Amino acid sequence: MAEQYDYIVVGAGSAGSALAGRLSEDPHTRVLLLEAGPADRSFWIHLPIGYGKTMWSKRYNWCYHTDPDPNMNGRRIYWPRGKTLGGSSSINGLIYIRGQREDYDHWAALGNEGWGYDDVLPYFVRSEQNQRGASRYHGGSGPLKVSDIGARNELIEAFIEGAGQLGVPRTDDFNGEAQEGAGYYQLTTWRGWRCSSAKAYLAPARGRRNLRVLTEAQATSLILENGRAVGVRYLRAGRAQEARCDGEVLLAAGALQSPQLLQLSGIGPADHLRTLGIPVAVDLPGVGENLQDHLQMRLIFECTRPITTNDQLRSLAGRTRLGLQWLLARSGPLAVGINQGGCFLRALPDESATPDTQFHVSTLSADMAGGAVHPFSGFTFSVCQLRPESRGRVRIRSADPLQAPSMQPNYLATDLDRRSAVAALRAARAIANAPAMRPYVKREVKPGPEAGDDAALLRFCREHGATIFHPSGTCRMGDDDMAVVDARLRVHGVRGLRVIDCSAMPTLVSGNTNAPAIMMAEKAVDMIRADANR
Repeated sequence: MAEQYDYIVVGAGSAGSALAGRLSEDPHTRVLLLEAGPADRSFWIHLPIGYGKTMWSKRYNWCYHTDPDPNMNGRRIYWPRGKTLGGSSSINGLIYIRGQREDYDHWAALGNEGWGYDDVLPYFVRSEQNQRGASRYHGGSGPLKVSDIGARNELIEAFIEGAGQLGVPRTDDFNGEAQEGAGYYQLTTWRGWRCSSAKAYLAPARGRRNLRVLTEAQATSLILENGRAVGVRYLRAGRAQEARCDGEVLLAAGALQSPQLLQLSGIGPADHLRTLGIPVAVDLPGVGENLQDHLQMRLIFECTRPITTNDQLRSLAGRTRLGLQWLLARSGPLAVGINQGGCFLRALPDESATPDTQFHVSTLSADMAGGAVHPFSGFTFSVCQLRPESRGRVRIRSADPLQAPSMQPNYLATDLDRRSAVAALRAARAIANAPAMRPYVKREVKPGPEAGDDAALLRFCREHGATIFHPSGTCRMGDDDMAVVDARLRVHGVRGLRVIDCSAMPTLVSGNTNAPAIMMAEKAVDMIRADANR
């Protein structure tokens, strides 16, 4: 017989771990959490800089590739996604960013009542335990620990000063009154360790008798009866199993796998499902559509001085020094990951009322994130357009739940996106050429001086652009024909079913997506409890 619960959460990522942790705070509520990946026992998950290892680990990472993108010279883009407790929050770059006030006010203006900035700010605050303590914008006692980087870095200081020389003010809080500015990022770390969503929400809950966490349990379809989701089918240890619930099924499998599971269950674009022989339960054409992502362009510079992390990693003495810093003081590059600083600015100031571009600044350089460092003193400016217009889609290829879906990001599909990418590269070059930065720049390695005009820069974007790991929007919130969930995250046309992760975002937030996904889970818990008590 199938196990019986009040709630079944599918996916133990940023949102799913928070959902399971919060819902199980009520001892009378039975919660099952299904995670397709293994437990988060690897040391490299918990060491902040360890995502250089997990970025390529097939054990802890789905290691997806997109379909060939015609806008990117037919390239298939590598899309790492977390496959363990904590999901992508266990393998990400740790940066704590919420986005802009205007992002959430736009969600509300689209008809999603209760999702304006003033509505969601309390949930950001509730989720957070900031090293700086409680304030109007920050929490001091939440589960998710957020820390300052600590020691200042010579290169990051030069970048901040260089941005200031171009009119971008220094800021000490990208999540405060205004996002615009240059400064150090805060990270989801605590005393030299990563604080994933699993560490924040699941670790304190694992002793609860009303919470069951099943790892290596891949959901294969939803159980639908009389228009209601009543359970989940899953594979574990090669055996097909079922779990049923009296309350709700909560999909938190992410922007790629939540729409995949809906489609496998007959919820999605009817014509496509029929071509695969899948019986249509609910014709929801928006499932898998509206895919958005931040396209990253990485400018690589050779430094004039041997002060980069490349230099430290290339010698035994340097590596030993890094290890001792972490072992003895839980500090140094091993404790803060790769990207220490950045900025939010307007690369197209005549068209953008708020920052339209984000920088991630790294004191090392490699051909791609998580790759081997270059054999020279190097550093990296990563730039991305914050609010892309381009839209792609996710669709299953077959009725086989173990086959990865088709993922077409459709990057650079609009004129604005192409102009924004080029403008972001030019803004990065301008900062690199500012008086404060000029003493540190020996040469621009990529794109290089040969990429001088806009056409050459756009070619560089098409040839080398990559994801910055923020796919979103594929089960978007709204009340029109292409919406998948309503403002309470309930799937249209199916009772007892919600989608609670980045796929429900109607538009991509202006920044990293981990903190917003956790916020959505915090808010969803209140909605779930309120609806259950009606």
